[in-house]
Amino acid sequence: MPTPQETMDMTTAGDPGLLETLQHEVAVFARRAEQTRLGGVGQVRNSMDRAAYLLLNRLDKEGPMGVKALASSMGIDSSTVTRQVAPLVDTGLVKRTSHPEDGRAVVLQLSPRGAARLDEVRTSRRELMAQLTQEWEPEEREQFCALLARFNSALSARHGQPTPPADS
Repeated sequence: MPTPQETMDMTTAGDPGLLETLQHEVAVFARRAEQTRLGGVGQVRNSMDRAAYLLLNRLDKEGPMGVKALASSMGIDSSTVTRQVAPLVDTGLVKRTSHPEDGRAVVLQLSPRGAARLDEVRTSRRELMAQLTQEWEPEEREQFCALLARFNSALSARHGQPTPPADS
């Protein structure tokens, strides 16, 4: 983690006006994303809590796993995963099963209902992204994705978290 002086040097090394605009636009983006939960094409039924989406997505991409492994792969605490996964189990989106080799351990798995719901949300979100960027050139979309992924990686590194896979 940089010292306050190193942070000041980095800030003054860049254009302060540009950095001010960047921090403002990131704040606006975060607010807008949370307001809509990037839920798709404006249908409330297609919105999904950010934590739920990320957990379901990770289980879909990486398969069944224990709480500790899920927490580690997401760069969050096990107690946070336990708290966030509870409503997903209650609503039938995630199944808890016994570990095949150690019956005492619990494995979390995306249920068929969870997979279907995740697919609905992904489809709706892709449509929203298409609408929001319909006037962009394909190269602009690619550049935005690359820069946003780089920004997210820098944020993860800043907080000592593993860099999430690109599809998480």
